[in-house]
Amino acid sequence: MANVRKYKATIVAIENKIDGVYTLTFDSEKEFKFSPGQFLHLAIDTEYDGSGQWPESRCFSLQSSPNEKNAKITYAVKGEFTRQMEKQLNIGTEVWLKLPYGELFEHNHDKNKTVFIAGGTGVTPFLSLFTDQSFLVYENPKIYLGFRSKEYNIYQSALNKMMKIRENLSTMLQIRYENEVGIIDINEIFEQNGTDANYFISGPPIMIKLFRQKLIEKGVSDINILTDDWE
Repeated sequence: MANVRKYKATIVAIENKIDGVYTLTFDSEKEFKFSPGQFLHLAIDTEYDGSGQWPESRCFSLQSSPNEKNAKITYAVKGEFTRQMEKQLNIGTEVWLKLPYGELFEHNHDKNKTVFIAGGTGVTPFLSLFTDQSFLVYENPKIYLGFRSKEYNIYQSALNKMMKIRENLSTMLQIRYENEVGIIDINEIFEQNGTDANYFISGPPIMIKLFRQKLIEKGVSDINILTDDWE
């Protein structure tokens, strides 16, 4: 397991392209060390000084790749903690981060036939892999992304970076907008990839549960279904 460290970090950028969804970029004097697919704990307690008991915090997937200087996350305002984040966090605000956690892409899986399925902000842990050179070892990956509408696809710059790393990915990437053609169809995805593919799924808990159940019913082994559902 990776060595978890505390980082005193400063927010250097905030993007708010759609209501209630924010992308935060953090800088720190210490170099951020993590692997693609991992997550961090964010604490916003202004009284915490880095010593003593770790304060209340929440987990967020790391969206940036490990080779970037700054760490990045995206969150949606849903509960009391994220509402407090929305009110309290500004450019220049200092926070505490603890990372890395998680082993999403460390689990044994076949990199020759891998399927990535994400809904909404669930794409963020995948982006940390897609924009990293380690993604080059995946042969013929298939990527299925679902968003409510084009407005909610706020990840185009990261997807463009992915395309530069893997120029042939345009034929492997399918983006589905719910308001135009409906939600992601797991039956269709299965028909295109079969029982021997490794499926990574990230998104709302109900989506993860349903898609896992459908794939198992169709004969996909449970060990071939890997999910980002630490929440």
